[in-house]
Amino acid sequence: MSYQIKIPSCIFGGAGSIENVKAVIEKENAKKVIIFTDKGIRSTGLLDLLTDILEENKTEYQVFDDLACEPSYQDVEKVMKEVENTSGDLIIAIGGGSVMDAAKLCCVLKDADYTIKDLLNDPMLAKKQIKTVMIPTTCGTGSEATCNAIVAVPEEQSKKGIVNDSMIPDYVVDALAHVVECFTSKKATPFSDTYAAAGAKLIFHNIREAYNNPDNMEAKSNMMTGAFYGGVAITGSGTTAVHALSYPLGGKYHIAHGVSNAILFAHVMEFNKDACSKRLAILCDAVYPELAGKSEDEKAQYMIDQIADIVKVTNIPTDLKEFGVKPEDLDFLVDAGSKQQRLLVNNMKELSLDDIRNIYLKVLK
Repeated sequence: MSYQIKIPSCIFGGAGSIENVKAVIEKENAKKVIIFTDKGIRSTGLLDLLTDILEENKTEYQVFDDLACEPSYQDVEKVMKEVENTSGDLIIAIGGGSVMDAAKLCCVLKDADYTIKDLLNDPMLAKKQIKTVMIPTTCGTGSEATCNAIVAVPEEQSKKGIVNDSMIPDYVVDALAHVVECFTSKKATPFSDTYAAAGAKLIFHNIREAYNNPDNMEAKSNMMTGAFYGGVAITGSGTTAVHALSYPLGGKYHIAHGVSNAILFAHVMEFNKDACSKRLAILCDAVYPELAGKSEDEKAQYMIDQIADIVKVTNIPTDLKEFGVKPEDLDFLVDAGSKQQRLLVNNMKELSLDDIRNIYLKVLK
């Protein structure tokens, strides 16, 4: 079997790596930059780190910060109408997954003869129109490494991924579910395994410290690198049922993507355990080599228990009711979740409608 993996062509990491934006602008001979961000990033002053560099470099720029969290394709259309009226040689996104996904869509939509609705129907239409630089400000999405952009589709009350290699960022200035799902995906390869295992080790060993001690820059840097590795792994193997079942939660109830994944994560892995215990045990050996003497089942269960503990320690909700999801919504969730075949086919264990129903019931307490 042959396999491949695609990653951004240039990645900068480490403290002060944002200074490399100067070299990128010079290399690309960019005279004007289109910046994607959001009002939260602007209010924290993080955007100033970028604009100060551009102003010092005498590079023109225009900022688009009216980006919705967990955007729908209509939200992206709205921003694109504004972007179409400006010129630019380079796109820089500074923010989380929603910001980076919008920027990646812009890089294939600007001045193109197709629309985002066309891409929802046929992602293969996408062609890169303008190069991109991703500066992630949150750990977890891995969007800076992937060829995926996720948008809500309100009329379907769900989310949909637009996937095309043209959206892989050109430059990244570096910033849990991904690494575990990718390692236990049917489409896992030695390439994706390498990045998933490396990412898992960094995330499992640093997430609690990064959450509890936000001044620990080493832990936060390790989390950013781990998140990037998770994004790279996605391009090689794809995610599985955790992401599939989370899409309706984001699409209809606007639950943040990372939160909806976390709520479902341990329950889906528990369901999958008998089909992927060997893979989970191998991952455990990579992350926790001190447990080498344990049995395959013990290692697999340990990984699932660690996932559940991380959700608890980071105070992520475990009950959908607090997001307004009601027991009578169950039929919708089962139907919408079962339609996410792009991801469900990656799952090592097939899910029946009853299986999907039982997983959702575990988080509708």
